This record gives sequence, C-alpha cells and structure tokens, in this order.
Amino acid sequence: MRHQVKGRKLKRTATHRDALLRNLAMSLILHKRIKTTVAKAKELRTFVEPLITKARKGDLNSKRLVMSVLRNKDAGKVLFGEVIEKIGERKGGYTRVIKLGNRLGDAAEVAVVELVDFNAVINEAASSKKEEKAQKKEEKKAKKAAEQKALPPESK
Repeated sequence: MRHQVKGRKLKRTATHRDALLRNLAMSLILHKRIKTTVAKAKELRTFVEPLITKARKGDLNSKRLVMSVLRNKDAGKVLFGEVIEKIGERKGGYTRVIKLGNRLGDAAEVAVVELVDFNAVINEAASSKKEEKAQKKEEKKAKKAAEQKALPPESK
C-alpha cells in the first residue's frame, strides 16, 4: 500500500525523475508553455509552483535556493525578471494544465502546461488568426455574390 506516498514515479529512478522535472521546469520558465504528457504535467505543477512561490520573496536566500534547483542562469534570470514581475501579486495557481487528447504514436495522453498570465501573447495570435479567417470568408461570400449577379437569368 502507498499510504501518504506523494508524487508519481513516472517509471524512472529518483535521480532520473529529478533531472526530468528540473528540465521541464526550466523549459516551462523559458518558453512559458510546453507540451508533455498529462502525468508529467501534473507532476511538474507540484514541482514548479513552490519554486515560483520562493522566487516571489526575491531575497538572496530564495534566489540561491531556486538556482540550486534550476541550475540554469538564463531560466533564473527569466524567473526573477519577467515571470515574478507578471505574477507577483498572484497568491498561487501559477500554472495551468490543458489536456489535448491522445498522441498518435503511443496513445499517451498529452497536455499543455503554461504559466497563467503569459497566455496573452498566444491569445493575441489566435485572435488575429481568427480575424484573418473571418476576412477571407467575407471575401469569398462577396466573390460568390458577384458571380451570381454576373450570370444571366435562365430562360425556360
């Protein structure tokens, strides 16, 4: 029985699992959004959120603690710079897991993990795409209507 045993094993040894979570956390901080399996995404959430909470303090000790886990200067700069600046007021829930369905190759459940306040850039891109699509649809309707007018009426 697994009474009070936290976390998922992810079919890896402890060191491999630790390295995996560090790399996923580093990628999430640098790219703001990553695609992975649902199990890894849920485990990553429990790994990254305490790091962000520690980083919110901003003192030297918290910086050293976070950097000892991340082990990447670029990720640390991004975390203490733009990430904390944007989500500094938030009390928790810094990440979001969105399920995408199953992967074709091995039918694994896939999800997107993203930092919550950084989806504005993605939403802007999606809205611009939607506007372009609507504009093309209007042009197509106008073209079809013009063709309808140009055709002579049929005689019986």
